[in-house]
Amino acid sequence: MKRVELGRTGTTVSQVALGCMVMGTKTDEETSYRMLDAFVEAGGDSLDTANCYAWWHKGSAGGESEELLGRWLAKRGNRDDVFLATKFSAGMTDVSAVWLGNEPDHSLVPKYYEGAGADVVRGAIDLSLRRLGTDHLDLYYVHIDDRATPLEETLEALDGIVRAGKVRYLGWSNVRTWRLERIRQLAAEHGWAAPVAVQQQHTYLRPVPSIDRAGIVDYEQLDYLAEHEDLSLVAYSPILQGMYEPDRRVGHWMSPVYASADSEARLAAVDKVAGELGVTGSQVALAWLLHQRAPRAIPIVGTRTWEQFESFLPALDVVLTDEHLTFLAEAGA
Repeated sequence: MKRVELGRTGTTVSQVALGCMVMGTKTDEETSYRMLDAFVEAGGDSLDTANCYAWWHKGSAGGESEELLGRWLAKRGNRDDVFLATKFSAGMTDVSAVWLGNEPDHSLVPKYYEGAGADVVRGAIDLSLRRLGTDHLDLYYVHIDDRATPLEETLEALDGIVRAGKVRYLGWSNVRTWRLERIRQLAAEHGWAAPVAVQQQHTYLRPVPSIDRAGIVDYEQLDYLAEHEDLSLVAYSPILQGMYEPDRRVGHWMSPVYASADSEARLAAVDKVAGELGVTGSQVALAWLLHQRAPRAIPIVGTRTWEQFESFLPALDVVLTDEHLTFLAEAGA
């Protein structure tokens, strides 16, 4: 597996990160360990989780993914061989309050986010370190941008845990471009640690312009990141839960974020390239991301089953020619 630089830090990470969101809940421990072991053996080192994973799984409160990773790291004794990233600010202060019957009421969720206040920063990092069984994190994200807390408060507290050696690098997720610029300005003004990574939803399909969501990369943010190479784009949901496979589209409701004639044309382009190369549509979509240079993206592949894990690895060897890349770039309504 190839390696890429994180921002302009001088630190390199594997070109793909393994998403560990459902490990310890939907994915059992044995399967999780098998995927983690195979990922490391394939040359991967970047692992992504969050302190809230996965409270929406019945009977869970959040932290299960971190706890499983902590047990796996202790078993292997390989903490120094992985680049460990987790997140805070989207943890639930009262999980039971958002559950009604057998399903969580997502309209209530924002009310119970822990946020990114200074006390939360200092408390959440210690809890994550304890669950992960380590004395430091390689990358620590603000998971949900907290607009109710002054950025100065959050940034100063984050700088404090970096100076204390608990965190090497900082990142931000689900954040608008103007907020990201303000974060960088404040960090520079006060000499605080600035983010080196931005984790957003990003894929080959283009979002519908009229739908505006902070967590999805838009045209302005792509342009911003292309001009600021000290920020790495870490892309979650790069294959949209299998939407690049024709059989998954039958009767499958597409998110309104991507429901457009443009997406239909781009899916057709993926199908054509996949057919020519004898690979899957998901592998083409992932390979397309890995071929991008401005901005360079580090995709997070979250695999729930061993079969899903096996299916993503061949994408690392898919070579898209200049003709393929041009064809994919020009596809669309």
